Amino acid sequence: MLNNIMQTEICYRFERAPLANRFLNELKHWSVAEVKAKLFNGTDSVKITYEFDGKGFDYTCSELDDLASKYGGEEV
Repeated sequence: MLNNIMQTEICYRFERAPLANRFLNELKHWSVAEVKAKLFNGTDSVKITYEFDGKGFDYTCSELDDLASKYGGEEV
């Protein structure tokens, strides 16, 4: 049987480094899904990695988009 779980990566850019850090800190205690997050490409961007089973709608991505927009971040 094939394992259909996909490793998904999303990157968000923020206007300023403190906003990226607030987003990153909130993800450390995020209850929606298990994600790995780190600063990358400087201090104003955050890279997130998580597993998605590839079935249906990716609610984790949607929730991440909403959270990032709270801090003025946008997917790149």
